[in-house]
Formats: sequence, structure tokens, C-alpha cells
Amino acid sequence: MRTLLVVVCLAAMTAGCKKAANESGATPGTAVRVTEIDLGRSLAADKGIADKTTDFRPSDTIYVSVETDGTASQATLATRWTFQDGQVVKESSENIAPTGKARTEFHIAKPEGFPAGKYSVAVSLNGTPAGTKDFEVK
Repeated sequence: MRTLLVVVCLAAMTAGCKKAANESGATPGTAVRVTEIDLGRSLAADKGIADKTTDFRPSDTIYVSVETDGTASQATLATRWTFQDGQVVKESSENIAPTGKARTEFHIAKPEGFPAGKYSVAVSLNGTPAGTKDFEVK
């Protein structure tokens, strides 16, 4: 009888642990992370950058491709593009639900052309900084 009681208690504790892990989202394999950030003038079919560069002309559309890996039922990727003086050029975000490797693209364009100078784009995942890329408009 004592052995049966121990087995029942262990089963109950194991079930409780599994439930808590599922509710918190902390089970292995559910994390998503940024694995690569690329800049360029155009996109490939998979939303990767077709021609990687950090030097742009004022009339270019500037793309950033963010590669993530992992699984999440919901995650938010965000970008903040800034000019050399700290002026924010654009901020945007995308909700994603990746199941493995995935790419998300963001871009900026200015019909009248960007002023020459140094810029950067900061990428965050769920509000946590994931990386920054610097570039220049010449």
C-alpha cells in the first residue's frame, strides 16, 4: 500500500510540473531567437537580401531582413531606423508565429531621397534588443 501511495504522489507531482511548464511557455523548443540581420537594396523570394550592402544611394529603398529560428505561438519583431543625429526615421513591428527558421523584412524609402549620412537600424524581439546594423547613404 505504501508503494502505491508513493507512485500516486510521484505521478501527481509530475503532472503538476508538466502543466506549470506548459502554462509558462518555458518548455524546451518553444523559444525563438534572432539568428541573422542583413541589409540590402532588394529581396530574394525567401525574404532574404538579394544584394547585401551597407552603402546606399539617396533614392534607394533600404531593406533589412531578420532571420529567426525557433517556435513561438506569437512573437513581435520591431525595427527602429535612426539618422546619425538620433532622429528617428521610422519605427515598425510585425507579429510573427514561427515554426523553425523564418525571415521577416522591413524597409524604408523616401521618394525625395534620404540625406547623406550615417544611419542605423535596431532590431528587437519581444522588446529585447536583438542586434543593430549601421549603414550609410552617400
